[in-house]
Amino acid sequence: MRSINQYVLYTVYLFFARLVLAYIAMLGFRMCSLQLSAAIRLSYMDALFKQPISVLDALPPGQTAAIITITANVLQNGISERLATLIQAVSVILTASIIACYYSWSLTLVTSSGLAAITFCYAFMTPIAVKRNQQIQDVEKEASGVANDAFLSVRMVAACGAEGKVVESYNRLVEEAAVHGHRMSPIAAWQHSPVFFCIFATFALCFWFAVKLYLGFHFSNVKTLVIVLMSVMTILSHITAIAVPFMAASHALNAAAIFFTVIDAPRPKTGGKSHLEVKMDDDIVLEKVNFAYPTRPDVKVLNGLDLRIPYGKTTAIVGPSGSGKSTVVGLLQRWYQLDGDLSTNPLTLYFRNGSIKTEGINIHDIELTWWRSQIGLVQQDPFLFNDTILKNLELGLVGTEWEHVEANEKRRLIEQACREAYAHDFIAALPEGYETQVGDNGIKLSGGQRQRIAIARSIVKNPKILIFDEATSALDVASERIVQGALEKVSHNRTTIVIAHRLSTIQRADNIVVLAKGRVIQQGNHNTLLADRGSAYWSLIHAQQLVQETNPRPSIPAWERFLSEKRLSARTSIVSEMEMLTPMELLMISTEDNATKVSDGSFFRSFGTLMMEQKSNLGWYLVMLMTAAGAGSSYAIQSYLFARLITSFGFWGDYLRKSTNFLCLMLFVVAIGVGLCYFVLGWVSNMVSTETKSLYRKEYFRNIVTKPISFFDKEENSAGTLTARLATDPTQLQQLLGMNMAMVFISVFNVIGCTSISIYFGWKFALVIIAGSMPIILGSGYYRVRHEVKFESRNNEVFAESAKFATEAIRASRTVAALTLEKTICSRYEALLNDHIRKSFAEARFSMILFAASDSLVLLCMAFALWYGGTLLSTFEYHPFNFFVIYYAILQGSMAAGQWLSFGPNIAQVTAAATRIHNMRAGAPHPHSRASTRPTRPGTAVSNRYMIPLATIQKGADISFRDVWFTYPTRPNPVLKGLNFTIHHGQFAAFVGPSGSGKTTIISLLERFYEAQCGSILYNSDDIRFISLRRHREQMSLVAQEASLFRGTVRSNILLGIDERTVTDAKLHSACRDAGIAEFIASLPQGYDTDVGTSGVALSGGQKQRVSIARALIRDPSVLLLDEATSSLDSETEREIQDVFERTASGRTMVVVAHRLATVQRADVIFVMQDGRIVERGDHQSLLAARGWYWQMCQSQAML
Repeated sequence: MRSINQYVLYTVYLFFARLVLAYIAMLGFRMCSLQLSAAIRLSYMDALFKQPISVLDALPPGQTAAIITITANVLQNGISERLATLIQAVSVILTASIIACYYSWSLTLVTSSGLAAITFCYAFMTPIAVKRNQQIQDVEKEASGVANDAFLSVRMVAACGAEGKVVESYNRLVEEAAVHGHRMSPIAAWQHSPVFFCIFATFALCFWFAVKLYLGFHFSNVKTLVIVLMSVMTILSHITAIAVPFMAASHALNAAAIFFTVIDAPRPKTGGKSHLEVKMDDDIVLEKVNFAYPTRPDVKVLNGLDLRIPYGKTTAIVGPSGSGKSTVVGLLQRWYQLDGDLSTNPLTLYFRNGSIKTEGINIHDIELTWWRSQIGLVQQDPFLFNDTILKNLELGLVGTEWEHVEANEKRRLIEQACREAYAHDFIAALPEGYETQVGDNGIKLSGGQRQRIAIARSIVKNPKILIFDEATSALDVASERIVQGALEKVSHNRTTIVIAHRLSTIQRADNIVVLAKGRVIQQGNHNTLLADRGSAYWSLIHAQQLVQETNPRPSIPAWERFLSEKRLSARTSIVSEMEMLTPMELLMISTEDNATKVSDGSFFRSFGTLMMEQKSNLGWYLVMLMTAAGAGSSYAIQSYLFARLITSFGFWGDYLRKSTNFLCLMLFVVAIGVGLCYFVLGWVSNMVSTETKSLYRKEYFRNIVTKPISFFDKEENSAGTLTARLATDPTQLQQLLGMNMAMVFISVFNVIGCTSISIYFGWKFALVIIAGSMPIILGSGYYRVRHEVKFESRNNEVFAESAKFATEAIRASRTVAALTLEKTICSRYEALLNDHIRKSFAEARFSMILFAASDSLVLLCMAFALWYGGTLLSTFEYHPFNFFVIYYAILQGSMAAGQWLSFGPNIAQVTAAATRIHNMRAGAPHPHSRASTRPTRPGTAVSNRYMIPLATIQKGADISFRDVWFTYPTRPNPVLKGLNFTIHHGQFAAFVGPSGSGKTTIISLLERFYEAQCGSILYNSDDIRFISLRRHREQMSLVAQEASLFRGTVRSNILLGIDERTVTDAKLHSACRDAGIAEFIASLPQGYDTDVGTSGVALSGGQKQRVSIARALIRDPSVLLLDEATSSLDSETEREIQDVFERTASGRTMVVVAHRLATVQRADVIFVMQDGRIVERGDHQSLLAARGWYWQMCQSQAML
């Protein structure tokens, strides 16, 4: 008994030593992983911003953001506690091998054959499984891309009635992934089956050979045998534990390789001449510049361009879409690199050569950061960081002599710049002034406010060059006048380059350059160019010309007249501008919200519901249950056979040989049985879970995409969130109903079997050990592995803020480059990472104690079992056989069960996923349903109205709004206030007015994206609420300001929502010719089968809009809805498209929302909106004669 107590004491000492060492190791690896991960994220960001914009353009959308978030987390997980676990397991294996060899090298050598077989199984099957899983993930990523496109453009999907088509595309990819998943079934079967067979077979081999050695007098006592056997058992158990951390370390190496491809990539030259050698007081000269974008090397954008931009003057660049205007800006910003001068270097690439010089110095020989600091850039859609107005404006001082001045001086410079940009008044009137948060990309400000802040940011550093790239194209007339006034004021005595489609904004330019097909075709001032009748500029002007009455009020510029005559109080202006929000940012009425609320659910209710829906797989689940019972009972059987084998060494001779041979054979039979159980379990569980995941994923997407538009307006239902849910929620159910849950059942049967056999062979010892050890061992094993899983989610939460900042910075890469913010962004990112590391260390100091304890408590339980068992043996109350049965069953069974139990799905996550999937079924009216979700009023025949063939319905429709009131829940004031108007059959009706007046809301209500709270909207005298939604939308075509294209071919995008079998090639080509896109499509290598990429990234903005117009025309609608449909097109193309709309009208009703008044001057009726009401109505001439709101708007855009 004294020796037992001594060994028990040694075991306790080992517990404390392991506790301390495990804590130090886990905490050290945790902090090292955090610091290494932070360092590599920072290095990646730094390297990324040192690459030219052309490299970023070549990267797939979202890839860089995914790398800095998801890939970085994979790297961190692989070098954290899991790496410590891997090193620990390898150390245990080496130590146990040395001990075993010391006591019996021959027995260890024989058993190592089993270890070699297990290692071979892992080495052979793991790469195959990883490759197959990668194939599944690749297809699922493609499916997620389709879903994300649909969620981002859900309004266009609904307007085109393309839900079914999008669902079909998504289902096709999900089914493809399911095919790959089913091919995983034999791999899943062979992944675990041979490993567990080898483990049990190795035990049989070990005992069989030990008997031969024992009978051959190679060792004389059982002690040596027990030590070797226990060492072998330890080795085998830790080999299975190596798999997960080894895979994590492998994934970490792959993740690191991804990072270092960018970190080690060659960086372009950025050094050169500085302000000491370049004075920036000369013209900028482009000489024989040829250029093609790296992503489209076969399309030449600039073709031998020669252009001189005079110093201190304003140069305007105009021309049709694709003529190279924005390309000139990109080259001046040095976002793209010219390869040299073709005349001096014949080896220079033909499509990317020429020179850009100032003072005779090539701009590529000037230090890059200093050069960009001399340029102030304002783009069409300015990017504001999610910070205060003051912080955004301070970014304009980065890289200048005022970057590090005192806060008061910075504030003075910023306020001065804001006054010049006409931004100070509205900022000062905000409740928090310059400390106002602008929101994500400035969403809390109107378009005009964002634009003026961007102008102030660009001039606060007093740049020598100003570039305005379509700075006012997306603004309404009122905002445009203010911004235009700011532009003219700040461009005085600066070299200014203006790119514009609205020619009213560049009439005062000193020099106007007309580009076409990458060449200068005209140059001069406004009057000179206009005198050349029939020229390109003359055509562009007359395409935007407004017919004016005689004797207009002239002399004072329109923007000055607006500021002086019609200015409201600052507070009123702020209220008006703060209401300039698009419906994309707002929510639907509360009655529709109720349909999509998620109710709480319990795990057992969710599990029960899922099982009720799995009746067709009930037979397979019974097979899984039976095989899980077989696999789980193996530990109890193993403990019995182990005890019999060890106690058999108390005998000698033939009896020993025969009894051990039989027991070894039984152990081998158990190995075969376990292997078969895991084989069947792996195959069936993968087959069932793959099918389940596929079915729920298809249903989930169908239910989401057919939700009301208000569902997608909610912040918690953003496109990214829904795409992530769609990817993860069905996967959670796959875990619940697949192999992971099977492992839980194995654990349950394991505990039941081991407990039962222990109580049978010694209830007293068994109950004490079960009560004192099993809960601790089970809980420790569960916590240990579950902690590793939770670490990933906690890690994601810890780095969420920095990841959001990095993603935002990457998305704004052009703004970052233009403002020379690379170092500032990296410094701020580093500060965020360091802050996260400090927070993580504070948490890890305590959490690692629990983790180390969970890793060490097994030794304490072993000590307790040895002490109490030894006490019972010393009093001869128990036979050694009973002791070994109970000891092995309780300790080994509990350890294995704790590990397997940890593989079970996270109950909270599974419950939430199941609840979301179930609740998504409710309240989603299917757009292809035969009738509306609202009941038809008694006495109406509306439900049968469109049951007649559509071909017999006459084009056009009467549309009436009768006392329509509409309010978005996020705003207290109504957007439409008792709106009344009628558009007659075949009319061309236009809505104009400032942003926030309710124009786009009318389009949304006509498309039935929302429903009015009061009043009625009539379509041919029938309330649209009682018309079949699908039929109603079939009569309409919508062209929005932002073109929505989906991954796929040009053909599939044009035929969105239409059965392709019903459309002939002739009709398709006719629609494209009318939209002005046929010639471009024909020039593409694959024509109509050309892939447009994610969100149409392979096409320019104008080309995407033309595809959208072709999509609208091919539907041949009765009502055509145009919401700023031509704002991104040049004047000539816009006029051509307008002519097409009018020529092909054939009685079609057209409803147009526009800021360019030239596009609506031929309208039959023009409605002028102000604050949710119609303040004027009539045609162009009558409204001009009234000299009211419309007349003022025309004055600001008058061309002649």
